Amino acid sequence: MHKVIDLFAGAGGLSLGFKQTGKYEIAAAFEINQNAQETYRRNHKGTKVYSDVCTADYKKLKKELGRIDVVIGGPPCQGFSKANRQKNHVISQNNMLVKQYVRAVLELKPKAFVMENVEMLKSDVHRFYLRMDEIETVKKYGIETSPTEILLLEKEYYSAEIARDIQNRNTVETRLWAEDDYKLLNIAYRQRRNLKKCREALYRYQKKYMRLADRLHREDTTGVYECFNDAADALVDFFEGKIDTANVVVRIEKTIMLQRCLTRIKEIYDNELQIDDLVCEDGITAVIQSYSVLEYITKMLSSYTFNTGVLNAVEFGAPQKRNRFVVIGIKKSISSEIKMPKGTFSEENFRTVQDAIKDIESAETIFDPANDNGVELTNDFEPSSLTPDLRDSNRLYNHIITKTRSVAKARFEALGQGENFHSLDASLKENTYTDVSRTQNTIYLRLSYNKPSGTVLNVRKSMWIHPTINRAVSIREAARLQTFPDSFVFCGPKDSQYQQVGNAVPPMFARAIAEHLAGYLEKKKDG
Repeated sequence: MHKVIDLFAGAGGLSLGFKQTGKYEIAAAFEINQNAQETYRRNHKGTKVYSDVCTADYKKLKKELGRIDVVIGGPPCQGFSKANRQKNHVISQNNMLVKQYVRAVLELKPKAFVMENVEMLKSDVHRFYLRMDEIETVKKYGIETSPTEILLLEKEYYSAEIARDIQNRNTVETRLWAEDDYKLLNIAYRQRRNLKKCREALYRYQKKYMRLADRLHREDTTGVYECFNDAADALVDFFEGKIDTANVVVRIEKTIMLQRCLTRIKEIYDNELQIDDLVCEDGITAVIQSYSVLEYITKMLSSYTFNTGVLNAVEFGAPQKRNRFVVIGIKKSISSEIKMPKGTFSEENFRTVQDAIKDIESAETIFDPANDNGVELTNDFEPSSLTPDLRDSNRLYNHIITKTRSVAKARFEALGQGENFHSLDASLKENTYTDVSRTQNTIYLRLSYNKPSGTVLNVRKSMWIHPTINRAVSIREAARLQTFPDSFVFCGPKDSQYQQVGNAVPPMFARAIAEHLAGYLEKKKDG
C-alpha cells in the first residue's frame, strides 16, 4: 500500500478515487473549510484530517505517519488570468496555495505526486507576480521572469495628485476606505447596466448609504479626493428625490475608480512585489515582473520526471464533460518517463445523465438538510453501466433541492432538455441578470438524459434543472454526475453541500489516474 497525503482535499473526491483502487492508504488530508472537513471525516474514517496547509509541519507529520509515498491535491489557483484582472483585487490569495503544494512535495520528498487544476493552468497567461523575497529563489532555479503591466487607473480619472500619492504607502492607507464602505458603494455601481436593479439596491441599503454619506461629509477631502464628497452628495440628492439612478451612477464612478486604484497599489505594497516602473501616460500602470505558474512548479521540483495534460473526465467513465489540467510527477530515480493516462470511453459510448440519475427519478426530495434521514430505495429500477459504482446503499442521502419560486418555475416549465436561459421568451428573462445577453449557457440549463452533463460546478447557483421534472437538480444527483457513490454522505448547510460537490474531483476520474500511477510505482517495486 502506498501512503498518501491529500492537500486541499475538499470533500475528498480525489482521496476516494485513490482509495477505491485498493493500492493506496490515505494517511492524512488537509482541508480548511469546516463543512468540507466534516464531510471528509465522515467518509474517510481512519485518515488524520488537518486544517490549514500553510501551517503544516511536515517534519512532525513524517514522525507521526512515517514515509509519505504520494502527495495529491488540487490547490486553487487563479494566477492573474483575464477573469481575475477584471475584479477589484489584483492578486488572488490562492496563489500562495500552489506554492504551499510545492513546499509539501519539497519537504515530504514523496515518490510521486499528482496535482489537478483548472485547464488554463497550462497557459503562459497563468502567472505569478514576483515578490521581493522570491528574487533569489527565482534566480537559483532559473525561472524566467518578464515585465507585466497592471492597470491601476484609467486615463480619464488620472491626475498628477493621485500619481504622486500612490507612491507613498502612508498616503494610500490614509485615503483608502474600509473595505465594507467600498463594497457598499460598489453594490450600486456594479448594477449600472440595469438601473432598475441599481435603484432597488440603493433603497435596500438606504440607511447604510446615508451613514456612509454622513461619514464622507465629515472628512476633509480636497483636490482629486473632492469626488468622495460628490459621491456623498449624490447619495443624499438621490434619496431626497433630486436626481435619478443614472445620475447617481455617474457621480459615484470617479470615487469607485480611485478606491480601486488605491486598493490595487496597496495590494502591491502588502505583497511586497517588485515594482519596475509606474507609468503615468494613459492613466497609471504598474510594471511588475511575473513568471509562469507551470514553470515554477517544474523548475522547483526538478528532481521529478514530469508529464502534464488536459484530461476529460467523460473519457474515463464519468457522465460529465469536465476538463482538468493534470500534472503527474515521479522521482527520476524511479522512472525516466511517465505517460499520461488515456481514457477508454469515446463519443460512441460516453456515459450519460440518464445512466447516472434515472433510477432515482421517483425518489422523494427534501428541502432542509436538517430533515435528511435518507430516502428508502426500492429495487424497482433499470440498472445502467454506472449502477455498480453509484448505487451502493439502500438509503439515499443528500437528495436535497432548493424551493422553486413562481418565476423560476415558469422558466423551468418553458425549457426542454438541453435548453438554457437563452432559449426563454423575452418575457421570462425580465427582472433577472444585469446583462441578459452575457448570461452563461449553463444558467437555467435543463439537463439532457441522453448526453453527458457539462462541468458540474455549484448547480444551485447555475439553476440546473432535472431532465424530466420541473425542479432543481438535487445535491445527490449532482454528486452522482460527479461519480460519488450513494454511501458517500455530504455534511453541512445546503449551499455548502452544493459547493462541495461542485468543487470535487470525480472519484472515477481520480481512480483512473491512481491506477495509472500505481503501474509505475509497482514496476519499480517489482524490479
